[in-house]
Amino acid sequence: MFRILLRKFLEVFIFLLFIMFVSFLFIRLAPGDPVLTILNVDELSVSQEQVEAVREEMGFNDSLPVQFGNWLLDFVRLDFGVSYSTGQPVMQTLMRALPATAELTIGALLVMLVIAIPLGSLSALHRGSWIDRGSRMLSIVGAAVPSFWLGLILIDMFGVRFGNLPTMGRDGFTSLILPSLTLGLAISSVYVRLLRSSLLDSLSQEFVRSARARGLSEGRIFMLHAFRHSLPPVITVFGVSLGSLIGGVVVIEVLFAYPGIGKLVVDAIRQRDYPLIQGYILIMAVVVFLVNTAVDLSYRYLNPEMKLKEKEAHQ
Repeated sequence: MFRILLRKFLEVFIFLLFIMFVSFLFIRLAPGDPVLTILNVDELSVSQEQVEAVREEMGFNDSLPVQFGNWLLDFVRLDFGVSYSTGQPVMQTLMRALPATAELTIGALLVMLVIAIPLGSLSALHRGSWIDRGSRMLSIVGAAVPSFWLGLILIDMFGVRFGNLPTMGRDGFTSLILPSLTLGLAISSVYVRLLRSSLLDSLSQEFVRSARARGLSEGRIFMLHAFRHSLPPVITVFGVSLGSLIGGVVVIEVLFAYPGIGKLVVDAIRQRDYPLIQGYILIMAVVVFLVNTAVDLSYRYLNPEMKLKEKEAHQ
């Protein structure tokens, strides 16, 4: 366990350095002038001398390696800078928006689980039936429909026509329903098909036939053996596709004007708020690392074969 964690931390250190350098480079090469955001004026109402003075003060006249080195030194001191647009510390700004994004993500994952587990399980248990054909058709349609289009449909239906659910902002539990439903429906189609395929493979294994030969009930075989054995591939895909989920959260937050980190960083990109963008990328990189580490550690508990292989390797 210690070796796994040590290897993971070394990997994430190299990964973070690479991500920080690449993101720093591309952000600086993007068109636009952050000095105008700092001065909070348009190009016509400020003199060139004022712009150059602020640029020199902020270090924008230095070369990119020097700018990155200065940013890296601040990062080591856990100083992530001040947002150009809000004038507040970057971490304070991001942490204030993080709970809203966490609520939306958890809500979407709950919707996905409520849809994917029953449909995927019933499709595998009743292969070739109308349930199987219907769930596969729904998953194909769900994969083909963009999340923003689905969100617009839900806004028109429940916000405009029926008028019983809020479509913008974050004001209580009801404002979370439509964004979570939109994102959860969009990602559930992938996991319905994946869980079905993994369960079909598990149900055809020798240990399932042995359990039936011992007289175990089908429900016990499914829950304690087949379903548990089918989870590692599903969890692996979840860890790999976490970046897509984060991107989906950004789209949904902008669509529903939900005040989370995604909407915050979109506004920061428009305003060329370099410190806020860099802080967002860093937080998302750490989140991806933590989730993938948890995924790797969960394999040992979900798949007993891995424990046996580790014991054999140490003997």
